[in-house]
Amino acid sequence: MRKYITLILMVFVFQGTYAQWPGKIESTKQILLPNGWKLSPAGHSIALGDLPLNMQASSSGKFLAITNNGQSTQSLQLIDVKTEQILDEKILTKSWYGLAFSKDEKHIYVSGGNDNIIINFSIRNNKLAESDTIKLGEVWPKGKIGPAGIAVNKTNTKVFTVTKEDSCLYILDPARKKITKKIQLPAIAYSCTLSPDETKLYVSLWGGRAVAVVNTIEEKITTTIPVGDHPNELLLNKKGNYLFVANANDNSVSVISTVNNRVIETIATTLYATQLTGSTTNGLALSTNEKTLYIANADNNCLAVFDVSQPGTSQSMGFVPVGWYPTSVKVIGSKILITNGKGNTSMANPKGPQPISKADNSGYQMGSTANNRLQYIAGLFKGSLSFIDVPKPEQLKVYTKQVYANTPFNDQKEITADGEAGNPIPRKQGEQSPIKHVFYIIKENRTYDQVLGDLPKGNGDSSLTLFGKKITPNQHAFAENYVLLDNFYVDAEVSADGHNWSMAAYATDVVEKTWPTSYGARGGSTTFEGGRPVTYPKGGFIWDYCQRAGVTYRSYGEFGDYAKANIKSLQGHMCANSPGFDMDITDQVRADAWIHDFDSLLVANAVPQFSTLRVSNDHTSGQKKGKISPQSAVADNDLAVGRILERLSHSPIWKESVVFILEDDAQNGPDHVDAHRSPAYVIGPYVKRNTAVHTMYSTSGFLRTMELILGLPPMSQYDAAAVPLFECFTSKPDLTPYNVIKPLINLDNRNVAVNESSKRSELFNFAKEDAAPDLDLNEVIWKSVKGENSIMPAPKRSAFVILEKKKKDDDD
Repeated sequence: MRKYITLILMVFVFQGTYAQWPGKIESTKQILLPNGWKLSPAGHSIALGDLPLNMQASSSGKFLAITNNGQSTQSLQLIDVKTEQILDEKILTKSWYGLAFSKDEKHIYVSGGNDNIIINFSIRNNKLAESDTIKLGEVWPKGKIGPAGIAVNKTNTKVFTVTKEDSCLYILDPARKKITKKIQLPAIAYSCTLSPDETKLYVSLWGGRAVAVVNTIEEKITTTIPVGDHPNELLLNKKGNYLFVANANDNSVSVISTVNNRVIETIATTLYATQLTGSTTNGLALSTNEKTLYIANADNNCLAVFDVSQPGTSQSMGFVPVGWYPTSVKVIGSKILITNGKGNTSMANPKGPQPISKADNSGYQMGSTANNRLQYIAGLFKGSLSFIDVPKPEQLKVYTKQVYANTPFNDQKEITADGEAGNPIPRKQGEQSPIKHVFYIIKENRTYDQVLGDLPKGNGDSSLTLFGKKITPNQHAFAENYVLLDNFYVDAEVSADGHNWSMAAYATDVVEKTWPTSYGARGGSTTFEGGRPVTYPKGGFIWDYCQRAGVTYRSYGEFGDYAKANIKSLQGHMCANSPGFDMDITDQVRADAWIHDFDSLLVANAVPQFSTLRVSNDHTSGQKKGKISPQSAVADNDLAVGRILERLSHSPIWKESVVFILEDDAQNGPDHVDAHRSPAYVIGPYVKRNTAVHTMYSTSGFLRTMELILGLPPMSQYDAAAVPLFECFTSKPDLTPYNVIKPLINLDNRNVAVNESSKRSELFNFAKEDAAPDLDLNEVIWKSVKGENSIMPAPKRSAFVILEKKKKDDDD
């Protein structure tokens, strides 16, 4: 008898560490991502830049242009389709999505992002030659415009661009470099495309669930066509009688008859029959004979393939596995080309600590990343361009099986979660739990090794520990006395998407595609924590689900500040004395506010079923002179959480309570396993004691556990697919209360040194979470503990590669 044993290749392997036997894998290599999903990209690929968002082919199919719009270096790349070689690349100060060739292939127009310009590159001798700029307005923040999608007429006499900041259509004369017309749109826009006769321009209203139709002769909007949520990429067939619209928040494509401007069918792109968000449909391409439609599902890491030979009765043909977060797809001849926004794997920083020049040799000045000493977490996501032969039916069947093997989600998991009989964590919505009160504490930005790397029971590297047992005695007690989780990963990269993932198990395409621009100090709207409805997931956040289910809830500083709520469902549900993010307010103030409010609610028998608490000073203020030192800030955070646990555990509702604690993101700090790995805690009477649990968990898994306790449905494909924390719970409660451990250092130690790190810290913006560059901030934090001359290790990105090998059973 033979056994097939799956080996998870990690830096360190524990028995039971998310052990999987996924079936027979021979020629296919899978890559397990930190979020629990897997990759097995078809075809072959070449490396691109940071977060490629758009790809356009020239009219003859000779050239490809790709715009890279990530947090680090932004650029325009020119590629020879036949040789698959990068012919030229220009570094851009700012850029975002917009990209178009002129019909004669002599020009490429690219969005200049929040510099509010369109850059016109000439193409000469297969190179990007000189460039002109067409100015739309003043540079951000004076001008809030943000050019996005671009279209060019055949004679190169008109350039159209739509915008995401001022929600307008600009009609430009490229020869005179002038704006000839500005038209207000009903909502922020993403893309635009011209009809074959150039009398109509179709505009996807990213924030408006509609496509606007503009008469280019009269230069006015004639109608809007309702489509799905977050319409982004547009695709017309050659005749122009059908328009395909990708709807990211609906996992769908709207098929519009342009004859009568009506949607004739909606194509569902999901792997299963589900209404849950999480496929994030955002790219479209037709085969050369226009009978097959290829659809990029960014968050399912695949292409959906449909027979559209008879629009209105389209049929699913299967799926193709691609890289991580595909953003654009094109078909040229017999090749399918895909830009993978996050590449083909999560990986370690290949270059390590090193200076980054302030400008490259192209003369285009770089953004704030010029001053970074190390690569930022977002900059580690180098995109890729995949080349895949158009699959024959039999090959498509193989690809389809691979896609299903890569996803942990299925429609049955919406109904029944992983679990075990008799566990306090129910498996189905509606089943009862002995736990009645859930307390969810969200902290800021630490990795596992930074805090818990000194615990011998866990997979830690103590050389990377900055805030060990002396600084965080309460968090160490949680890990030692309850469950130690050393294989937990945040789903997010930074706080912008982190608070969305933490409250919705999803970050929309609007969040994912715009935060790198603001984090790269390139401007743009940054209200990611409920400030703009366009950033919301389709079903809202966890409080919206509570409201609809009749579950009582309250928030303490999360998605709000004192009594001011950022979203409608939190209005009237905010603690009036709880501040939001503010590094000048200690976490003792937050603990005091919660304790006072909790005591009042106890007396009134009105403690809500679900409470979210923001306790955020482990973010720190770096080495900014006069501010609380990093170690004291983290110790303040630790004491606050300990005090909250002490008060709750000595209350009469402790017997039916549970506390979940995690970081919204890991802030790119040092960790020997992965930059996503973060400390997380579960505390309560029904939580196991003195137990190390090495199962792989995620932010979404924490949320799924809370949902099951509260009787809520999953919010996205991610929490539906995630492993709930049932392994951390026991049916036999231990009501022993928790007693806070007093701090072992002074909580009011201030930064007094004047050195390079303190000078760098003076330039950081601490008014908002992650407004300071995370990598720089982590480095000055490292130096505050390890010494000014010490070098912080580079952030690590791990590829969890699953291989299969046969092993002879000892009983053979």
